[in-house]
Amino acid sequence: MKYYRRDIENILKEAAGQFRVLVLTGMRQTGKSTLLQHLFQKTHNYVSLDNPRDLKLAQEDPELFFDEYKEPLIIDEIQNSPQLLPYIKIRVDKQGGRGRFILTGSQQFTMIHNLRETLAGRVAIFHLLPMAITEAKSATQNFPFRGINGSYPELIVNPGHNPERWFGSYVSTYIEKDVQPFYRLEKISHFRDLLFLLAARSSQVLNYQSLSNDLGVSIHAVKLWVSILEISQVIFLLRPYHINLGSRIVKSPKVYFTDIGLVNYLIGNKSKSALTRGAQAGAIFENFVVQELLKHYFNLGLTPPLYYYRTNNGLEIDIIIEEKAGVIRPCEIKLTKTPNANMLNSIERLRNLNKSKKLSILDGCLISLVDKSFPLTKTSRAYNLKEFLPVI
Repeated sequence: MKYYRRDIENILKEAAGQFRVLVLTGMRQTGKSTLLQHLFQKTHNYVSLDNPRDLKLAQEDPELFFDEYKEPLIIDEIQNSPQLLPYIKIRVDKQGGRGRFILTGSQQFTMIHNLRETLAGRVAIFHLLPMAITEAKSATQNFPFRGINGSYPELIVNPGHNPERWFGSYVSTYIEKDVQPFYRLEKISHFRDLLFLLAARSSQVLNYQSLSNDLGVSIHAVKLWVSILEISQVIFLLRPYHINLGSRIVKSPKVYFTDIGLVNYLIGNKSKSALTRGAQAGAIFENFVVQELLKHYFNLGLTPPLYYYRTNNGLEIDIIIEEKAGVIRPCEIKLTKTPNANMLNSIERLRNLNKSKKLSILDGCLISLVDKSFPLTKTSRAYNLKEFLPVI
């Protein structure tokens, strides 16, 4: 498979020179192993704990495992053998050096907790989502292609693959290998149904009661299942921006998927026309922009400073980017090639509410399908997604 450069590469190289242990997490099939083997092929040995023989050795005799696999070492799928972590701690404390171990994991439910507890002060954790809009061939760097094919490397590099068949297999594998072995869910079919319900509600405020009613299960069960999907980075919950400018704000998060190809598979969209003219077209484009913003920040090694704003009197802004404490950039997302200033009325309303100057509000942005960015007002500008990303 042809290798395409990933935007996170420079950050990983830099961190390998600063930290004793690196961890790269992410969903199954986001390209973690390929990336690390390409990036560190001249400096690190490699072992995968998906290999039954190596896994058995790691679980039964960690000392012998490390005799066989010398440092510096990439250990793939570390969650399969968490008993290696104390031995890694002993080795990095004894030998020192930077970048001694690089670990990956596609199942994060307990892995992150174990890593932070065992390797506190020694480890840097990064997240890899599917390929960003700035990665791979230019012909794939657009909303229609990513909407139908998704952004997973295998589908990007091999566009001849059938996306529907691929995503069907992906969902089954995710549930069977990344969810069920760790949670032993009794109503696994209901968990699968939740995925379909959430896809139909992408870019909307999350309503646990409504999902509970539709699934016929308790709210507690729904909250657990949503947390599993969030921790494993299948979905992202966009929290509301908490500042009171005179109106009560909505406190529930909005739900987005980290790949709109998966959304379209789950809701049955199979054509490009459905992406631009279907009933969920606007919501899917909004999800697309949010997923790319997430990748942008993760690829810089940063926690995404992303929120939304909604009050009980109808003021809503799609994205609030908090560039630093009290300094925000408000953004609207519109599926259009002909944006106009009226589409930014919510941002102007927010400015009017901010008379006490509790916030420093930067120029507003409208992210759309325009070919080239241009000013809409004195304090706002229309962008396409690729031109907007360097701004933040």
